[in-house]
Amino acid sequence: MNIKVNTNFDNISESYLFSEINKRVSKYKNEHPNANIVRLGIGDVTLPLSKVVVDALVKASMEMGVKETFRGYPPEYGYDFIKEAIVKYYDRAGIKLDLDSVFLSDGAKSDLGNIVDILGDNEIYIPNPVYPVYLDSNIMSGRHINYLYGSIDNNFLPMPKDEYKTGIYYLCSPNNPTGATYNYDELTKWVEFAKRTGSLIIYDSAYEAFIKNDNYPHSIYEIDGSKECAIEICSFSKQAGFTGLRCGWTIIPLELKSDNHYLNKMWKRRQATKFNGVSYPVQRAAEAALSEAGIKECDINIQYYMENARLLSELFDKKGIYYTGGKSSPYIWFKCPNNMKSWEFFDYLLDKANIVGTPGAGFGTNGENYFRITSFATHENTKEAIKRLEELL
Repeated sequence: MNIKVNTNFDNISESYLFSEINKRVSKYKNEHPNANIVRLGIGDVTLPLSKVVVDALVKASMEMGVKETFRGYPPEYGYDFIKEAIVKYYDRAGIKLDLDSVFLSDGAKSDLGNIVDILGDNEIYIPNPVYPVYLDSNIMSGRHINYLYGSIDNNFLPMPKDEYKTGIYYLCSPNNPTGATYNYDELTKWVEFAKRTGSLIIYDSAYEAFIKNDNYPHSIYEIDGSKECAIEICSFSKQAGFTGLRCGWTIIPLELKSDNHYLNKMWKRRQATKFNGVSYPVQRAAEAALSEAGIKECDINIQYYMENARLLSELFDKKGIYYTGGKSSPYIWFKCPNNMKSWEFFDYLLDKANIVGTPGAGFGTNGENYFRITSFATHENTKEAIKRLEELL
């Protein structure tokens, strides 16, 4: 063929991080078929959906089989019933949202990757280390990337600097992969910076339900003035175990305006063109997850995972190994022993302890010599991993 292609794809890694991990684990498993591998790598949940969610999912699915209650294409932005549930969810934290500022999606990852569609050729500022979708989606669009470097010196919580210019700033709290979480003062400084420089913050709050510390905001909209400078993207995946159902939401305040364009209106137009909405049964399940009973039931699963995180944190405290996360996050980010490289430690851990984690280098250059493990395994597998790690570290 003689067509032109998007050559920006030449600038991204040929293999997605977790695809490379699966490839290495599969190779090891083929060579060691009897190995009892404990997976603490990919942040996928292991507990089933809560009863209230399943009941809503089944009921809505049954409705689809009856002529009088059958529904076809859902609204591109979400049914009002789920948008109202999301508005009510924010209201619990004293945050008032317009219904039209809420957009339902098939997951935070999709919206984080697609949000670049409505943004022009801006300077992009992305944490390093970082969740890969922020970086790859902007590289695919040919954007110029700047890094907000996280390190042991700032406890992997980059803060604004005078030399930073007007641009798009990606923030994630609790952070993936580091588990580090911004407190109110730190997030206030980011909002003040964004307003002062005319910048936009894209705030990933996918793990907010894991926050159990009153010093940490659950939403950027808890900070005064944030509706004038921030888009928030969240997910049901970890909060309610929807990794297999796929559902999330994006908040684009009606106030957000730049270059005589309202971002809310632009996103609305983008979604109407490129997205056919989330299925009716999944939206009913999401509504149930945000009900009073649903929040309580889903929190039982969150507490289960956070108990795993507590046990893992105790091990690193005992060993005197530097780490972040594990307190208001399902992730623990720790320094590799003996200054080992991240992928070197990945292979070492897999070979010596049959444990799979995620190499920090896969999240950026500042992730080198660090490693991420998750608390999404079962209690039994987590305790087994701790036993093996205690002997190895």
